[in-house]
Amino acid sequence: MTDADPTESPWRRRSRRLVYENPWLSVLHDEVERPDGKPGIYGVIHFQNHAVAIVAIDAQDRVVLVGQWRYTIDAYSWELPEGGVPPGEAPLAGAQRELREETGLQAASWREVARVAVSNSVTDELGSIFLATHLEPGDPSPDGTEQLRVLWVGFGEALAMIDDGRISDLLTIAALERVGRLRR
Repeated sequence: MTDADPTESPWRRRSRRLVYENPWLSVLHDEVERPDGKPGIYGVIHFQNHAVAIVAIDAQDRVVLVGQWRYTIDAYSWELPEGGVPPGEAPLAGAQRELREETGLQAASWREVARVAVSNSVTDELGSIFLATHLEPGDPSPDGTEQLRVLWVGFGEALAMIDDGRISDLLTIAALERVGRLRR
């Protein structure tokens, strides 16, 4: 245990080098002085976008999920509507866009229920979780990388899907659990 000031970083960056970059992320290699004073390295994945996830609940207490094959884990994944918000777009506007694109839904009522650091040991990705209600149907318009299936499940069933492993996406789990806590 130390008496270090928790508002001041114990890390010191000595240099930073861009290793890889594409429109979505950058990989950075930092030469650092560690908290123990010894030299070290740190790899950082910088995301260009702000993550959003939307818990959209209808009048029958059902949650909309989208299913898609996730290339990175080589598996099918059931998730909430979610995506990236580019710089210059507000998180709420991005969440509204993502819900509409992935499901066709529009919501009359929106509430930000959490802000998250998605995987803060290796990335700087930050995100917002929104609750959307008073839903109106429309036509989805997913982008070319998305082949989505839309599934409506009761809120309790969505939580059961976490328990039995049918939902493993961390942002979806955090969002559903957060809304579940708010409902208690």
